[in-house]
Order: sequence, then C-alpha cells, then structure tokens
Amino acid sequence: MSAAPDPRLKAEEITVNTLDTPPDTEVNVLGSKSYTNRYIAIAALSGKPTVIDGALLSDDTQYLANAVAAFGHVRTTIDHDAARITVEPTGEPMRAPAEDIFVGGAGTPLRFLISMAGHAEGTTVITGNQRMQERPMGDLLAALPALGVDATAVRGNGSPPIRVVGGSFNGGATSISGQVSSQFTSSLIINALRAARDTEITIADELISKPYVEMTLAALAEMGVTVERDGYRRFTVPAGQSARGGQVTVEPDASGMSYFLAAAAVTGGRVTIPGIGASSHQGDVHLVEALERMGCQTDVKDTSITLSGGPLLGIDIDMEAMPDVVPSLAIVAAFAQGTTRITNIASLRVKECDRIAAVTTELRKMGITVEEFPDAMHITGGTPHGAVIDTYDDHRIAMTFAIAGLRTEGVVIKDPGCVAKSFPSFWRTLDGLYPTGRSTR
Repeated sequence: MSAAPDPRLKAEEITVNTLDTPPDTEVNVLGSKSYTNRYIAIAALSGKPTVIDGALLSDDTQYLANAVAAFGHVRTTIDHDAARITVEPTGEPMRAPAEDIFVGGAGTPLRFLISMAGHAEGTTVITGNQRMQERPMGDLLAALPALGVDATAVRGNGSPPIRVVGGSFNGGATSISGQVSSQFTSSLIINALRAARDTEITIADELISKPYVEMTLAALAEMGVTVERDGYRRFTVPAGQSARGGQVTVEPDASGMSYFLAAAAVTGGRVTIPGIGASSHQGDVHLVEALERMGCQTDVKDTSITLSGGPLLGIDIDMEAMPDVVPSLAIVAAFAQGTTRITNIASLRVKECDRIAAVTTELRKMGITVEEFPDAMHITGGTPHGAVIDTYDDHRIAMTFAIAGLRTEGVVIKDPGCVAKSFPSFWRTLDGLYPTGRSTR
C-alpha cells in the first residue's frame, strides 16, 4: 500500500531543523527524471509493451505518461507501490486529442510532445502553466517544418501554447540551434524513431548541456535503436528501426542525489547513494568531482557514490554541462572559504524560474555576498543566517535551500510542495538524515 501523502506538500511553509550531529548514512534517491521521461517517450513510439521499473513518479513524469496516452495509440498504467510505469499499445491509430494537452511546468515533456504530436493525425495544442507559457520553444518550432511538421506558437511569440498539425513527421534533414536547450535536439532524435525516412539533425552552432543528449542516445541504445553521429555536430536516425519494448530499469536521479551530497558537504558528514556510479551518463554525476575539488572526500564505485564533507574552499568552475545542480553547488559555496565563480550558466535564466536571479536573491537574504552576471555567479562564502526563502514555484530552489537549513537556524521554506515536480518524497528522504526522523517543523 502506498504511503499517505506527505502533509508538508500542502503546507504554506516549513522550517528546517538544524542537525545536531553530522549524518553518516545511506540515502536512497528516486529514479532519474530525465531517464524516466525518455523511456516513456520511446515506449510510446515503439509499438510494443514496455515496463519501466524504478521510474520516478513525479508531477513531470506523470504529465508525460498521461499525455502520450491522450493520443489514443497507447495506454499508460502508473503503479506507485512498485515505482513502475507500463506503456502498452491499444491497437488504435495515433490521433490528436480533442482537448489541449496540459503539462504544468514540465519542460522536457512539453518539448518531447511538440515533436511527438507531429505523428498524430489532426491538430494538437500543448500548453502549460504561466511560467511555461514564457519559455522559448522557437528553435524547435523552426526545425520541424523541414521534417514535415507544422508547429506554431498560438500567440506568435515562440512560447506555449503550441499548435501542431500532425500525421506528417516524415523525416529528412533539418538543422537546429543548440544554444537554448539540448532537449530540442533530444526531442527530434527520439521522435525520428517513427519517421518514414532517415532523419538527419545538424546542430547549427554549439550544443549546450551535452550530457542530456548522451542520456537520450543511451536510452535509445538500451531499447535497441541505433543513432549515427558526427560528434555533437550531426545526428542521423536511420528509418525502419523499432524500439524493443520489454523491461527497462531507471537508475537513481543524479540531480536528486545532489542535495544529499551537498548535505554531507555542508555538515561535514558522510552520505552514500546506492545504485548509481562511475558508468552513469547523467551529467550531474560530475558534481561529485566539483565537491571533491572544494575539499570533500569521495569514493565512486560502479554501483555507489560516497561523499564525506571536509573544510570547504571556493573554486572556479564552468557548469554549462550540469546546469541543474548549480543551485546545489551554490549552497555549498555559501559555506566555503573564499569565492566560488560559477560560469557559463546562461541557460538557467529560462528554467522553471530565472535560477541565477533566484539563487542570488535568496543567498543575499542569508547574508552571503553574491555577484550576479548574465551567465555567471560569484559567491563569497561566510556564515549564512536564517531567512524566509521564496521558492518561485521551483523545486530545485526549495530543495537546495532546505540543505542550508541543516546547518543554519531559522531557514523557512515557502511552498514546500513544489518539490513534487521532481522529488515528491524529498522531505521524507531528508528526515532520514536526522536521529529523530524529523527534518522540519
């Protein structure tokens, strides 16, 4: 039987209790959001029953699971007790749903669905919450016509709602900018699986967040799909392939892991994350190396990662390849001696919130000196004090600043329920660091 919902997900705010003693424990992190989304999308295009075990069951992944079923060609079943998503063909054709597809703040699902709607007969409208309706999709919309898909922004501003006239994703050759989001490239690669012709995708400039494309290629390879490539300049998906279906297992989420690695770093404790290790394609795994540079001790095995905190020093680091864990590193930097210079992170301006501005604002509330730049932050460590933290409806801001509360009295997190986007059991997992089992009040 599923555990009762955590009441903290409905609270207006919570206060994080400081830890009396540094943690020394193993933390089980939920499955990777990025891999879960990719397996759902691939399964929806495979034409074969697929069972996704160890799946992350969060707002984002459930939006995508429900959305692919709305096309009518598959049904999706979510088993919360088993952390499993099953995707099965219905035998029906893929058609545009009568109602708009709403994905809340789920950026990856929305980008995957824009291309996927190109396979569905009829006109599909895909939209999201207010912030999602501000996020740029223009590069993906510009790339799709060459593949046969008519996709336009309803308001003409390059942002959702997006209208797609489908049944026409034929394949061919297109080019796309890689500067705003690597998810656009992943969307095209995955959906080329169902194209009638070979699909060639050329990156017109420089691809950011390359590890996320590596995850896409790894997920496709796991499902038996070959993608030819010329580095990060060109990707070709030969026509006539079919994903194998069957069972796949999702590894733990490296982004979710980052909060508990940060917890060990700022408290001087030790945390082990099982089920993920040196062979992971998730770019956020490399946060371990950054924390080691800051003074932590690490032990990375094939199937586990252990980090022990130590005296922390500021570093200079380019985080273009792991933008989602910038807030986690920023919190550690707030407790480090010296200045940490985090660069090449302009993509954070167009996430669930403007994360550069949000992290800067909230750290300054805590008495930490931060210099903000268009694509960088310079954080001078010190002794943070308590503050009421605005979370901007952004799960990563809430979880990141909760970690500061392990060491700093008086950290209050507003809208703690926003963590449900990627880590609905976050507060209960945080409880596991405490001898009393009570991380908040």
